[in-house]
Amino acid sequence: MIPLKFLKENASEVKASLQKRGDVEKQRWIDEALKKNEDAWTLLRQAEELRAERNKVSKEINESMKAKKDASALLARAKEIPEKIKELEEQAAKIQERVTFILMRLPNVLHESVPVGKDDSENVVIKKWGEPKKFGFTLRSHEEIAEHLGLADFDRGTKVAGQGFNFLKGNLALLDLAIQRFAIDELSKKGFLLTTPPLMMRREAYEGVTDLADFENVMYKIDGEDSYLIATSEHPLVAQYQDEVINQEVLPLKIVGLSQCFRREIGGHGVDSKGLFRMHQFNKVEQVVLCKPEDSWKLHEELIKNAEELFQKLELPYRIVNICTGDIGTVAAKKYDLEVWMPREQKYKEAVSGSNCTFYQAARLNIRYRIGKQGAADEEKQLLHTLNCTGVATSRVMRAILENYQNEDGSVDLPKALIPYLNGAKKL
Repeated sequence: MIPLKFLKENASEVKASLQKRGDVEKQRWIDEALKKNEDAWTLLRQAEELRAERNKVSKEINESMKAKKDASALLARAKEIPEKIKELEEQAAKIQERVTFILMRLPNVLHESVPVGKDDSENVVIKKWGEPKKFGFTLRSHEEIAEHLGLADFDRGTKVAGQGFNFLKGNLALLDLAIQRFAIDELSKKGFLLTTPPLMMRREAYEGVTDLADFENVMYKIDGEDSYLIATSEHPLVAQYQDEVINQEVLPLKIVGLSQCFRREIGGHGVDSKGLFRMHQFNKVEQVVLCKPEDSWKLHEELIKNAEELFQKLELPYRIVNICTGDIGTVAAKKYDLEVWMPREQKYKEAVSGSNCTFYQAARLNIRYRIGKQGAADEEKQLLHTLNCTGVATSRVMRAILENYQNEDGSVDLPKALIPYLNGAKKL
């Protein structure tokens, strides 16, 4: 959501951002929203003028009746005024509904450093870390390795729940937990508070963190309820502060969320025919930050750096990509992806996404921070900024480990950083 005040003061900037996104229709919405807002206020001013007239007429009626003069014309006018006020306010409310619709559907204003591009093929690589290992044998895919070791059953997962589900067993299930604990411990050292959120959200709250018109087709709706299974812990972790005012002294709020995530992954996303990369249900450790606007860009860099440090300690080669205008989506003002090397495919694949959502979610949820003391004359309330960045999506990290650490005999070495979480096991 673009706040109306921001739109009125920065209409040209919002239009330029939409131009970069290639969204001609929404550029026209800007002028429509500003004009309709003025129209609504004109109607409301007319209603206020009628209220003033009503008070004046009421006074004149009392004076006429005291003087025993004919007040029939005044009484008739007094009867007309409330109906006219109601009519004007209803017209204004209807116009404001359209204004609100436009504000809610406008995407975030892009940062100037976001590259222009039509789709993910035009994302810009800005950094690489680590050298992909050269193998002297024919590589197995991660699903072949997991099934060969008896540590995963993809066919039974499909039989029980459908495509995109699996059973993890033994040390592979333990590896999932180890990756979670490793990431949580590392982020906790950096001041992040571990939080486990609800796995369901009401529609009203979900509308606060994303535009469901864009996102609903990849979500699981609870039948018979106005609720959804969460697609990422970021959503409830941000939405918990809806309609709250946070004292600036406690900002930034740094949260590390741990949850299962649920995605239908249909349409353009697709589902890998088999394996761990893209699933309907998976575990994820997420970084979430709420902060003052002047701190958000520094924190955005910090969040992606935190993710980098996790992958460096796991010794997994990766690259950082600056997401272009055609791939960035609605909510983010800027977004980085960390793509991890997958040797079987000989390509980098997305493992982490980190977004600065600036005021977009805070405006939709009415989350503000307080400057000055509560109730003081100098008290101010302003929208804060929200950010999110994956720590680890465990299934994707497991895939990367299985493929990058595989041996010719079918065994898999384990990253040194995870051994303390694996009861001393050094190999699968």
